[in-house]
Amino acid sequence: MSSEDKEAQEDELLALASIYDEDEFKRADSAQGGETRICLELPQNFKIFVSGSPTECLQNSGFEYTICFLPPLVLNFELPPDYPSVSPPVFTLSSKWLSRTQLTALCKHLDNLWEENRGCVVLFAWMQFLKEETLAYLNITSPYELKMCHQENGQSRTSLFPLNSELDVCGAAGAATAQEEILDERAVQDVESLSSLIREILDFDQAQQKKCFNSKMFLCSICFSEKLGSECMYFMECRHIYCKSCLKDYFEIQIRDGQVHCLSCPEPKCSSVATPAQVKELVGEELFARYDRLLLQSSLDLMADVVYCPRPCCQTPVMQEPGCTMGICSSCNYAFCTLCKMTYHGVSPCKVTAEKLMDLRNEYQEADEATKIFLEQRYGKKVIQKALEEMESREWLEKNSKACPCCGTPIEKLDGCNKMTCTGCRQYFCWLCMGSLSRTNPYRHFNDTSSPCFNRLFQAMNVGDFGDAEDED
Repeated sequence: MSSEDKEAQEDELLALASIYDEDEFKRADSAQGGETRICLELPQNFKIFVSGSPTECLQNSGFEYTICFLPPLVLNFELPPDYPSVSPPVFTLSSKWLSRTQLTALCKHLDNLWEENRGCVVLFAWMQFLKEETLAYLNITSPYELKMCHQENGQSRTSLFPLNSELDVCGAAGAATAQEEILDERAVQDVESLSSLIREILDFDQAQQKKCFNSKMFLCSICFSEKLGSECMYFMECRHIYCKSCLKDYFEIQIRDGQVHCLSCPEPKCSSVATPAQVKELVGEELFARYDRLLLQSSLDLMADVVYCPRPCCQTPVMQEPGCTMGICSSCNYAFCTLCKMTYHGVSPCKVTAEKLMDLRNEYQEADEATKIFLEQRYGKKVIQKALEEMESREWLEKNSKACPCCGTPIEKLDGCNKMTCTGCRQYFCWLCMGSLSRTNPYRHFNDTSSPCFNRLFQAMNVGDFGDAEDED
C-alpha cells in the first residue's frame, strides 16, 4: 500500500465518520472498511402493497400500508491496498425490500460511478447516489407493489419483485436461466419470507417515527408548556399530543374512579382512546393492574353469556350455556341459578323475597307479552298472582282506611261517631285528627273548647265509607 493510498483511505473514513451518525456509518475494527446504512427519503403518503403468490397462504395477502420509512440499504465495503489509485472498493449491497434484480442494477451503477471517478475516493458519491437517486433510478413510485418470486440460483433467500418496476423479469420466458446470468453476487436480498418482510417494514417504520417524534419539540395542550417528544405522548387515531406528566395525572384520576373506558383524548369532542401499552407506560403497576382488571370486567359484562359467581368472596366469571339456567363456578364449584343467583333449584320457580315482590309486580305490569311469559316461567303464575292481589289490597286499604295511631292496624269506619276503638290494640282515637284519646274520658277531646275537634263528635256521621273498627256513640 502506497502512502498516498493509505492517507486517502484514512481521510475518507474519517470524513464519513464526521458526516454521518453511528447509525448510518460504522467503521470496521479489524480492516480498512465498514458498513453504511442508507435510509431513503420517501415522498409523502408513500404506500406499499404486498400480494402473496397463489401457493403461499398468508393472512397479509393484499396488504397495503402508508409508511414514512423503509428499512435501509446496507452497503458493506472493504478497501483494497491499492484503493483509490487502482482498484475500487470491494462491496456487497443488501436490502430487505428491493429484489436482487434491482440491487444488481444498483451495483452496476456503483461500478459506473467508480469508472467515472477512477483514481479518486468514491464512497461518499456512492452513498449520496443510493440515498437521493435510488427511487428515481429504479422507477419506484407509490404504491410500491411487491410480489413473491422464488429463484433457483443456489441462494436460500427469497426474492421479491416489484410489479411496477421496469427491471421486473419475474414473468419472462426462461426467467430462471436469465436471472442466473444477470444477477450480481454482490446483490443480497436479506429477507426470509413475505410475512417477515411485512413485519420488519412496519417495525422499522414505527421505530423511526418514534425516533423522529422524540427529537422534536411539542406544545402540550393541557399545561401549555413546550417539551421534547420524548417527554410527550400522542393518541394513535387523532395524533393529539400532550406531555406525559399531564396524561399521567389524568389517567390516574380516571382509573381510581373506575372510569377505565374514559381514558380518551382530552381534546373536546375527540373520541380517540389510549392503548393499554400507553396506559402501562404512564401509571404504576398497582394502578395498571386495577385498570386491566376493570377493563376485563367491563368487557365480560357486555357478554350476554357471562355471569358472575354470586358468592361475595368469589365473583368468578362463569360461562352460561345457551338455554340453561344453571351456572357452575370453576373456582368454588358453587352451582347456582343464573336468574335469581340462589342455589340451583332445577325446574322449580325462582323464589322471590318480600322486598322484591313489589318490584316484580311493577315489572310484570309494564312488560310486554313475551316478557310476561318469561316472568311466569321464572317465578310461577301463583307468585305473580299473589303479588298482584297484594298490590290491589294495599291500594284499596290506602283509599278506604286509616292506620291506628298506636299500632298501625288499618281501620275502616262504616258508621257511628268519630270516637274510634282499634280492634287490634283497643286504643281510643279520634277519626278526624287521628289523635289518641284518654282511656278514662275519651269524649273530653270533643268537649274541650281548645281541641281542634271541639263539638265534632258526630260530624260526617252519615258518610260511612270506612270501617272494620268499633265506634261508639
